Amino acid sequence: MLRSLILAVALVSIGAAAPAFAAGEAVHPHEEDWEFNGIFGTFDRASAQRGLQVYREVCHSCHALDYVAFRNLEELGFTEDEVKAIAAEYQVPGEPDDFGEVNDRPAIASDLMPAPFANEKAARANNGGAYPPNLSLITKAREGGPDYLYSLLTGYQDPPEGEDGPANMHYNPYFAGHWIAMPAPLFEDGISYSDETPATVEQMAHDVTNFLMWTAEPQMEARKQTGIKVVLFLIVLTVLLYFVKRKVWSDVEH
Repeated sequence: MLRSLILAVALVSIGAAAPAFAAGEAVHPHEEDWEFNGIFGTFDRASAQRGLQVYREVCHSCHALDYVAFRNLEELGFTEDEVKAIAAEYQVPGEPDDFGEVNDRPAIASDLMPAPFANEKAARANNGGAYPPNLSLITKAREGGPDYLYSLLTGYQDPPEGEDGPANMHYNPYFAGHWIAMPAPLFEDGISYSDETPATVEQMAHDVTNFLMWTAEPQMEARKQTGIKVVLFLIVLTVLLYFVKRKVWSDVEH
C-alpha cells in the first residue's frame, strides 16, 4: 500500500515536471555593448536609420509598429522631405466619401505606420496560427530587452542531434522552449544598405535592435540629460547648504 502510494506521488510529480523539461529554459542572451547604455548613453542614429530599413524590408511584412508616426522619424535625423517620401510609400485608409466608402490614400507624415494586417485573425491566418507581436515596445516587453532581441535574431541554428520539434517550428536556444514559429528573418546580404554598410546578420540585428530601442523609448536621451542636470543641481545645493550651515553656526559655542 505504501509503495503504491509513493509510486503514484512520483508519477504525478514527474508528469507535472514534464512540460517544464520539454519546454527547455531559454539560454541567457549575449550582453552587447550598446551605445545607449549608461548614464551618458545616446542613440547611434546612423545605426537606427539602417535599422528602420531592416524593419521596412524584413520585419514589416509580419510585425506592426502601432505607436510610431512617420513624423517621429525626424528625431532619428531624417529630414522633413525624407519623412514625407517614406510615408508616401504606404497606403492608409482615407476619409469616407459621400457614399460612405473608404478608399486608401498615400500616408502623410502625421499618420501612424500602418500594420501589415487588417486585424489579429488576418495576422494569424498568414502566419500559421501564430500572432506576430507588435514591435513598438518589444525591447521593454521582453526580459533582457535589446540583448534578448539581438541574441534571438542571430541565434537560429540546427537543433541538437535527436531533438525534433513541432512541425513548422524553428530551433532557437534564446527563445523560451527553444522552438519558435518565426523562421530566421535575417540572411547575409539580405538587404542592400543605402550607405553601403556590409549587411551581415550581426550588423542587421544590431541596427534593427537600435531602431526598436528608440521606438520603445524615444525620450531616453532627454530623460538622461534631465537626470544629469538634477544630480548636478543637488550636488551644488548640498555644497551651498553645507557652507550656509557653517556660517549660521560659526558664532555658536559648542
